[in-house]
Amino acid sequence: MALSAQGKAVLERLRALKLLQGRGQADGLLRLCHKGRLKGGLSIALSVTPDEAVGALTHAMDARGFRVLDVRGRFPMQLHVAVGKLEEKWEVEGLEGLVHNLNDLYRGDGGTKRIVVLGEWEDMLQLWCVSREALEVLQRERWFEIRNWNSVFASPAAQDDDASSDRD
Repeated sequence: MALSAQGKAVLERLRALKLLQGRGQADGLLRLCHKGRLKGGLSIALSVTPDEAVGALTHAMDARGFRVLDVRGRFPMQLHVAVGKLEEKWEVEGLEGLVHNLNDLYRGDGGTKRIVVLGEWEDMLQLWCVSREALEVLQRERWFEIRNWNSVFASPAAQDDDASSDRD
């Protein structure tokens, strides 16, 4: 498959930022993630429940000290979680709800990667755990389109007011 000019530019930019791994080409972040080319990229089946995905996500985001204390229900799922002495009870509806809560929980931890939702491809949710430094660069790129823009880039105070809207 021949890459578009934009596809080549995206690959070059990601390579320069050291965010690519492996070999092969693909047009767009969704396809790159699905093919395993993005460092920190995850393709998770849409049928996976939050309790099944939480371990892989916290590992990929380098979240330290995260524990699941209890899980109840299916939809919405109730998770009782802890980080150190902080305990929270979450009610999450699917993987994107879990991503939102994990990003919010680790918002103040500069060493933890953020989870961006790239979208769906091949019946899988394409997620990418990216360092905050790389996100500072990526957010200025026109081709960097994610579903959870405001929840990833909002300040903690603005987070509560604007969690569900998209990038303009």
